[in-house]
Amino acid sequence: MCGIAGFIDLRRATTAAALAATAEAMADRLRHRGPDDSGTWVDAATGVALANRRLAVRDLSPAGHQPMTSADGRYVLTYNGEIYDADERRAELLALGARFRGTSDTEVLLNACMAWGAEAAVRRLNGMFAFALWDTVERRLTMGRDRLGIKPLYWLRTDTLFAFASEITALRAHPGWSATIDPDALAAFARLSYVPQPLAIYRGVRKLAPGTVLVLSPDTPPRITRYWDMADVARQERLALSAEDAAFQLEALLRRSVRRHLISDVPVGVFLSGGIDSSTVAALMQAEQSRPIKTFTVGFAEAGFDEAAQARRIATALGTDHREIRLDPREALALVPSIAGLFDEPFADSSQIPTLLVSQAARADVTVALSGDGGDEVFGGYNRYLWAAGLGRRMNALPLGLRRFAARVLDNAVPVLWAKALRPIVPQADEKVRKIAAILALDDPDRIYDRLTETGDATIVPNGRAPELADAPHLADAVERMQYRDSISYLPDDILTKVDRTSMAVSLEVRVPLLDHDVVEFAWRLPRELKVANGVGKRVLRTVLERYVPAHLFAGRPKQGFAVPLGSWLRGPLRDFAETHLSEGALSRSGMFDVATIRGWWDDHRVGRRDRHHALWSVIVFNAWREAEALRSAMTPRASGLASP
Repeated sequence: MCGIAGFIDLRRATTAAALAATAEAMADRLRHRGPDDSGTWVDAATGVALANRRLAVRDLSPAGHQPMTSADGRYVLTYNGEIYDADERRAELLALGARFRGTSDTEVLLNACMAWGAEAAVRRLNGMFAFALWDTVERRLTMGRDRLGIKPLYWLRTDTLFAFASEITALRAHPGWSATIDPDALAAFARLSYVPQPLAIYRGVRKLAPGTVLVLSPDTPPRITRYWDMADVARQERLALSAEDAAFQLEALLRRSVRRHLISDVPVGVFLSGGIDSSTVAALMQAEQSRPIKTFTVGFAEAGFDEAAQARRIATALGTDHREIRLDPREALALVPSIAGLFDEPFADSSQIPTLLVSQAARADVTVALSGDGGDEVFGGYNRYLWAAGLGRRMNALPLGLRRFAARVLDNAVPVLWAKALRPIVPQADEKVRKIAAILALDDPDRIYDRLTETGDATIVPNGRAPELADAPHLADAVERMQYRDSISYLPDDILTKVDRTSMAVSLEVRVPLLDHDVVEFAWRLPRELKVANGVGKRVLRTVLERYVPAHLFAGRPKQGFAVPLGSWLRGPLRDFAETHLSEGALSRSGMFDVATIRGWWDDHRVGRRDRHHALWSVIVFNAWREAEALRSAMTPRASGLASP
């Protein structure tokens, strides 16, 4: 696992020493992603500089040093990720006459690009990755990102500069950096709590989309092509399989995926929340090992948020070497003011806090951890899928006028009463009731999805316009439409971003075997009823897990996210911190928000009139993130004569 960066000075007027110094400065911003080694490569004649920070996981020797140059000197590669079928591809490449100096998967990727071309190579490889390959003969840069968007890659192009990096913080280290907040991206963030690709928070910066390759020559604009498309996967013909046969085939695919994800020259553990996804990964990992595996979980003191006991029961059943981190609220709260600085864009999914803490705990014992992320999107685990499969149909049988009347009643009167009664036992009860009220009044399935996934309101950014979220016109089934939309945005831009930044902040590599593309493609070929039906999600995955863990340990357990009690924290121990960022003065100074609306939200939340913590947290995070960026900017050198991106 690594951090990558690089650029092309399109003026071709920079000395080799200056190119190297800038590349080193960019790489230094990514030290947390790769503490074990660093390297740069420059070509002053073409203005190209590549940089890398290495976290050594496979081939710990200097033979894995990056940027890596091909044996013939033509290609230079900087790469972040893991190729899980590297050994199989290595055998193929050796048969073709390829030469290897070490055993790293970096060298496999480099030789694969030489033998088959970059785009053909990524089609054949199984893994998570982001890379940049420079062809010294054709003077062509090729960048690629893995199919599901597990590893990040940002880029920008101006009149004088093309630059890329694993994180925006490295782009900021380039002396030609000059950028302003994109109000459209900020409006999208206010609506979703994350910035959806291809947008980035800065105007002119873009995220390379999952499953795509970008090709650039110094004298031509970037050309992006797609080598893997979730839309094509979702269109596949469904298999006619019994539940038993589906579970048998899925188990074989998952065993192979987990086996590949365990290949490492450093210790490997697994995050275990006690849910279906992480329990399945842990169970299959333990089945592949002869000694107890290391499992890690984090627990909260607050009722309704603590999963530690469930994780402990699963760990006991599997016989793992289990470590439980009991989260002292003061410890979590201490992270809040600084956690915004870990993300190169504003990011307001509060589960970033426990994810960071469990990553810190795991890093004390292992360098690599497996995770169950992706299981909800792939196998149908979110509560909104259950709604679409059952409640939605029953609700739609009622006249729209009656539903709208019920929505007004719920929205205006009942939530306040329910909040007082249910808040102690049902986390975010009033917010959940209001969401039910909102969707009662809607008739369009895609708009219902939008409402269910919105955490805030884009209109608080008066000068911004949030882009419309992608729909799924090729899918008739409401559940599959939701799965598709989650898979192309929420999964890479929220879930995987959270995991990447928090784990990389402590130099921990996290792997996600449920997102092996063979597993994803097979899951999409299963009839929806084998995933979501009769009020139960992940049906086929549950069947696999039952072969390793007694069903009573997880059957009937409600879906519970990796959440924190943020609503109560904002009314209590975080109140002063919140007020700092939500005061009229702070909001006015930002110049980005509708001050009156946000102040009204804050008043509602403080007195318990309405739970607004999601929307408020986005504003707080943005202002905290901007403060952190201002400090970085003050320490970043500037150069004249370069156009703003």
